Amino acid sequence: MGGSGRWEVQLHDHGLVALLDVMPRLAPVGKTADFAIVQAARVSYGAGTKHVNEDRGLIRYLARHRHTTPFEMVEFKFHHVMPIFIARQWIRHRTANVNEYSARYSVVKDRFYRPSADNVRKQSASNRQGGEEPIDPMTAEEFLKHLEDVERAYGKYQQQIEKGVSRELARIALPVSVYTEWYWKCDLHNLFHFLSLRMDAHAQQEIRDYANAMFALIQPIVPIAAVGVRRLQLRVAAPLAAGGRGDPHRQAAGERKQARDRGVGGEAEAAGTVTFGRRDAKATS
Repeated sequence: MGGSGRWEVQLHDHGLVALLDVMPRLAPVGKTADFAIVQAARVSYGAGTKHVNEDRGLIRYLARHRHTTPFEMVEFKFHHVMPIFIARQWIRHRTANVNEYSARYSVVKDRFYRPSADNVRKQSASNRQGGEEPIDPMTAEEFLKHLEDVERAYGKYQQQIEKGVSRELARIALPVSVYTEWYWKCDLHNLFHFLSLRMDAHAQQEIRDYANAMFALIQPIVPIAAVGVRRLQLRVAAPLAAGGRGDPHRQAAGERKQARDRGVGGEAEAAGTVTFGRRDAKATS
């Protein structure tokens, strides 16, 4: 990670994806963490890999033939800050080690997700799980006003805690738009599976933003292996792009370009921080 304590992507109003640690920490000079995949594969296959004498070719061979165990030799640890409704989708991926902020031990912070008016989506007629195109402006403003009203529950939450109501009960009146956070550690094999699903055009836009941010952080660390998840995800997304949702990678690249055009992208990247969505990048401790 070039000596940095963490790499960050800030997104939405209060969201965060921070890469905290990577295994392996040690690799030969000039090598990336892709080396750990190749190293494990060559132990396993021995003489059988002599005809694949380049790291790139071997990694592609492993991915193509679904020999996934060597990819599990690389691990990433993240710090995520996201709305509870995103966390509940996320936790269905049961292949990571997770330690979440406890609202039984600590007071919930006053942070809520509120989409922009342009991102209040109309229910899809073909996808019962999601929305697609923006809803009409009047309804969008009504929805945002409703969210503002719901967020006032936080003041009552604080009042009940001050009156002695236990934190474990006071929290149950808060909406799922409130933010939670966790530390999340996952090996590369299962991380690629997560990304292939959550970067897909069928995924909810908000969790897709997080997945794109994670991919942007790991790509320079495992550049050869990252090509595999990108190809897998694009194979799934390509038929859907014609339906109007588009390629999430191009969308992410467009968001980064918009940030640079606003004058924040270069400073953010120099500080180890990238920007997605509506929030400008700020370095945090």
